[in-house]
Amino acid sequence: MNPDLDLTVERVIRAPRAVVWKAWTDPVSFAKWWVPAPTVCRVERLEARAGGALVTQMSDDGVDFVPQMDATFLVVEELERIVFTNAIDSAWRPANPEPVTMVAEIVLADHADGTDYRIVVRHGDPASRKRHAELGFADGWGTVTRQLAELVEAVR
Repeated sequence: MNPDLDLTVERVIRAPRAVVWKAWTDPVSFAKWWVPAPTVCRVERLEARAGGALVTQMSDDGVDFVPQMDATFLVVEELERIVFTNAIDSAWRPANPEPVTMVAEIVLADHADGTDYRIVVRHGDPASRKRHAELGFADGWGTVTRQLAELVEAVR
């Protein structure tokens, strides 16, 4: 972790790793928590494997959807780690996404109360990290992490 380039979210989720993993890899579950409510998420593609696509859309009214993310999974280690980037789109083309280019790593580990959940979002330079922080990284990623926790803790 490089504090000049990276942003993080950490939380203990009171659910087994397998349940958290399913919420990350099942398109129906993923759509329930991926964007801050009340915005609605639609998953176009979620291929949880190295080289697989992660393509989502979002809607404020549940009718008109706009692109939200077009990314590629780099690493998928079952029940342990997911790494994806929006620097390469789902067609394996270089991308220059707005508002920032990033690589996100999600790490799951056992915890006495459920799952130790850690996100590290890496940026290419301090200016990109700063921009992402100013745009509300902590609130946005924090909100979706809370929504994920609420979803999986309810099915526990």
